[in-house]
Amino acid sequence: MRLHRLDITAFGPFGASQSVDFDELSAAGLFLLHGPTGAGKTSVLDAVCYALYGSVPGARQGSGQGMSLRSDHAAVGTRTEVRLELTVAGRRLEITRQPPWERPKLRGKGTTVDKAQTWLREYDAAGRDWKDLSRSHQEIGEEITQLLGMSREQFCQVVLLPQGDFARFLRADAEARGKLLGRLFDTRRFAAVEKHLAERRRTTEARVREGDAALLADAHRMQQAAGSAMELPEVAPGEPGLAEAVLEAAAVARCTARELLAVADCRLTAAESAQAAAERDLADARELDRLQRRFAEAQERAARLAERADDHRGAQRRMERGRKAETVAPALELREAADTEHRAAAAAAADARLPLPPALADAGAAGLAAAARRAAEELGGLESARRAEQRLTALVEERGGLDRQERADDDVRQEAQAWLADWETTRSTIQGRVDAAQQAATRAEQLALQRDPVRRRLDAARQRDRLTDDTEEARRQALASAEDAVGARAHWLDLKEQRLHGIAAELAANLTDGAPCTVCGATEHPAPARKAAGHVDREAEERALAAYQAADERRTEAERHLGAVREALAAAMAEAGDAPTARLAEEAEELEREYTRTRATASGLHAAQEELRRAEREREQRAAAQQQAAVRSASRIAARERLETEQAALEEELTRARGDAESVAARTAQAERQAALLTRAADTARVAADTAQRLKDADARLADAAFRAGFDTPAQAADALLDDTAHRELQRRLDAWQAEDGAVRAVLADADTADAARRAPADPDAAQRAAADAGRRLREAASARDAAARCCAELDRLSAHATASVRGLAPLREEHTRVARLASLAAGTSADNERRMRLESYVLAARLEQVAAAATARLLRMSSGRYTLVHSDDRTGRGRSGLGLHVVDAWTGRERDTATLSGGETFFASLALALGLADVVTDEAGGVRLDTLFIDEGFGSLDDQTLDEVLDVLDALRERDRSVGIVSHVADLRRRVHAQLEVVKGRSGSVLRQRGAG
Repeated sequence: MRLHRLDITAFGPFGASQSVDFDELSAAGLFLLHGPTGAGKTSVLDAVCYALYGSVPGARQGSGQGMSLRSDHAAVGTRTEVRLELTVAGRRLEITRQPPWERPKLRGKGTTVDKAQTWLREYDAAGRDWKDLSRSHQEIGEEITQLLGMSREQFCQVVLLPQGDFARFLRADAEARGKLLGRLFDTRRFAAVEKHLAERRRTTEARVREGDAALLADAHRMQQAAGSAMELPEVAPGEPGLAEAVLEAAAVARCTARELLAVADCRLTAAESAQAAAERDLADARELDRLQRRFAEAQERAARLAERADDHRGAQRRMERGRKAETVAPALELREAADTEHRAAAAAAADARLPLPPALADAGAAGLAAAARRAAEELGGLESARRAEQRLTALVEERGGLDRQERADDDVRQEAQAWLADWETTRSTIQGRVDAAQQAATRAEQLALQRDPVRRRLDAARQRDRLTDDTEEARRQALASAEDAVGARAHWLDLKEQRLHGIAAELAANLTDGAPCTVCGATEHPAPARKAAGHVDREAEERALAAYQAADERRTEAERHLGAVREALAAAMAEAGDAPTARLAEEAEELEREYTRTRATASGLHAAQEELRRAEREREQRAAAQQQAAVRSASRIAARERLETEQAALEEELTRARGDAESVAARTAQAERQAALLTRAADTARVAADTAQRLKDADARLADAAFRAGFDTPAQAADALLDDTAHRELQRRLDAWQAEDGAVRAVLADADTADAARRAPADPDAAQRAAADAGRRLREAASARDAAARCCAELDRLSAHATASVRGLAPLREEHTRVARLASLAAGTSADNERRMRLESYVLAARLEQVAAAATARLLRMSSGRYTLVHSDDRTGRGRSGLGLHVVDAWTGRERDTATLSGGETFFASLALALGLADVVTDEAGGVRLDTLFIDEGFGSLDDQTLDEVLDVLDALRERDRSVGIVSHVADLRRRVHAQLEVVKGRSGSVLRQRGAG
C-alpha cells in the first residue's frame, strides 16, 4: 500500500482545505511530520484512517456518527471532506468521504443534517481517466478491508505505529499482551474452538447423565416388578460401573422370576384337574334333579287333562257344526246383499215420485220415461230465446258504457282546458326557480375555491399564536442552556489549568527508584514534586469535562429546538400575515354560512329542471287527451243508434218466448227442473224392479244350500256359522289340548326320566358349593401364575430396554471421554498440558515468537549488536505460560525482562518490535506490501548516537522502496530529516507546510 495524496477540508483543527503530496515526501524515503503540541499532527494520520475505514482511532471518533470530526474553525457553508489517493494491490484508487453535516437550511431558518457520503474511484491507465466504482458505505468498506487485508485496529498498529503502546507492550504482563495480540491477529476462532469444546463437554456430560438417569429409572421399574428378588446398585448417574451393575442385578432378578413361574405352573395344573372333576359332579347332580322334577310335573299335567275331557269333546262337536255351516255361508251372504240392495232401491223410487204431479204418481217406469222425453223437447225450444235475452242484457250494458265514456271524455276536455289556460304562468314560475338554482351553483363553486385558502390562513394564524408562546419559551430554555454550558466550560478549564499546574506532582507519584522518568528518562529522582492541598486529579478533570459535554449537548439541542420553532413560526406568519385570528375566524364562518346557503339553493337545480320537463310533458299529454276525447265523442253517436235498433228487435222476440214467466231464464229453469224430476223417477223405478227379482232368486239358492248341508232351515245354518274370532279361539283350545296330551305322554314314556324317578332325590346345592370351592382355588392358582408370567415378561422387556440403552450410551460415553480430554487440553487444565497453556495462548505465543524474531533483526542494528528479543514459554507466578518476552544482553550474556530497559532502550526496542509486528501482521493479512509507515513520538529519549542508529535503520527501509514518516516535535530531527510536513496552528485553524528533500 502506498499513499499518493491527501486532501483535507474542515477536518479536525484544519478549518480550510489542506493538501499533502506523499509522493514528494516519499521521494526521500524518510520524512518528518512535526509541529507544536495540539497543532494537529495526529489529525493528519486520523484523516488517512478515516478515508480508509470511515472512522478514526480510539476515543477521537467521539459520538454523533462522525459529526465531531468537523473543524470548529470551518466556515458555515464549507462541508467536511477527506480525499485520499493511494495504490493498493496494484490498483490506484481514490476514496472521498464526507461525514454527516449539520448545515443551515436553504429556505427559512434553522439547520438540517445531510447524510454521510462516500465515493470510490479507480484510475484507468488505458483511458487515462477515473472510473466510479461505488457510492455505498458498506461496499466500499468491504472492498478496502479486503484489499488491505487488515481491520482498522490492525492498520493503526501496523501502519500508524504508536510507540507508547509498544512501550507498554514491552512492560505488560501476559494477559495484557494476549489482549493486544488477539486484536491484531484475530485469534477469536481459536477462542471459539475452546468455547465450542467446553460446550461440547458440558453437552455430552449432560447427555451421559441423562442416559444413566434413564437406566436407573429402568432399574427402579425392574425392582418394582421383581419385588424383594432384586437389589439396586448404589451408584449415582455419571459414575463408572453403573451399566454393568444394573445389568447384573437384572439377570439375577430374571432367574428368580423364572423359578417362581415354574412353581406357579405346577400349582395351576393340579387346580385345573380338581376343578374339572367338581364340574362333572355338579353337571350330573343337576341333570338328575332336572329329570326327577320333569317326571313329577308330567304326572300333575296328566291329572289336569283328565278333569277337562268333557269340555274338550263339546268343543270338538261345535267345531264340526261350524265346518258344515261354512258351506252355506256364500248363499247367506248373497241373500243378505240382495235384500239390502232391494230395500235401498225401493226407498229411492218412493222419494223420486213425491215431487211429481198426481197424474204421474202411480205411473210405471215406461210412462215416466215418456214424460221425461216430452220435457226435454220443450227445453230445446227455449234455448234460442235464452240467447236473445243474454244479448239484450249485453246491449243495455254496452249503452251504459258509452254513456260513462261520454261523461269521462267531457271531464277530460274540461280539465285539460283549465290546465292549459294556466300553462304560461306555471312555466314562468318553474323557469325562475331553475335560473335561481343555476346562479346559486355558480356562486357555490366560487365560494368553494375561497374556502381552502381561508381555512389554511385561519389554521396558520392559530399556529402562529401558539408558536409565538413556544418561541419565547424555547428562547428562554436556549439562553439558560447556553449559560449552563458556559459555566460548565469555565469550571472544566479552571480544573484543567489547576491540574496542569500540579501535573509534576501527579507524574512524580508514579516514579520508582531505578525506573526511568517518562519526561526526562533519568533513573534517579532526587526531589520529586509533591501534591499541594486541593490538588485536581485526572478523575476530577474528566468529570468536569463530562459535565461540560453534557451541558453543551443540552445547549445544542435547545438551540436546535429554538431554530425549529422559529422556522415553524416564520412559515405560519408567512401564511397568516398580521391579521388577528378572531377576524379571520369570523370571515371563515361568514364564508362557510354563505357557502352552505348557496349549496342548499343549488341543490334544487336538478329537481327544478326535472319539474320543468315533467310540466312540458304533461302539457303535451293534456293537449293530446283533449283532441282524442273529441274524436271518441264523434264515433260514439253512430254506435248508439245501432244499439237502439237491435234492442227493439230483441225485446219483441223475448215477449213472445217468456209467456207468463218473469223471464226466459226463469221459464227455462222451470223446464229443466221438470225434466230432471221425471228422468230420476223413471230410473229409480227400473232399479227397484230389478232388485226385487234378484232377491227372489237369492232366497231359492239359500234354501237349497241349507238342505244339502244337513240343516232343516236356513236359520239353523246361520246359527251354527262361526265368525273368525270364535273359530280361531276354538281351534286354539283344541290344538293346546292335543299338544299338552302329547307332551305328557312323551315324558311319562321316556326311559331316562322313569329311571331317574326311581332313584333317590338329587342334591345340586352341595355339588354347587364343591364346584365353587374348586373354581376359587383354580382362580387363585391362575392369578399367581399370571403374576409370575407378567413379572418375567416385564423383567425381560425392561432388561432388553436397559441393554439397548447401555449399547446406545456406549458411543456417547466414548465421545464424552474424547471431548472432555480435548476440552481440558485446549483450556490448559489437562495433566497432558505441561505448560498449562490455552489454545489461544499457544497460537499467540507462536505469533509472538515470529514478532520477536522479526524485531531482533532491527534491534541488533539499533543497539549496535547488544540486544536480542526472545520469546519465553515460562510461567509467571500463578498465571499461564506462553506470552513471555525477554531481552538478551550480549555484553553480559544474561537474559532479563524487557521491563528493565531504560527509557531510550525501551524506545528503540519498542520501535523494533513495532516494525517486526508490522511485518508479521502484513504476512498474516495476505502479504499486502506496506510502502508507507508512520512512527508516532518517542525519539526525545534517545542520545545522538542512538538516534543516528535508529535513523539508519529507518532509512534502510528505503532499500525496499518504503517511506517512513516520523511524527515528532523533537527539534534535532528537523535538522537530520530534510523532507518535512509542518503543522502550523493559529487562531483561524491549523495549516500544512510541505518541504521536499531538496
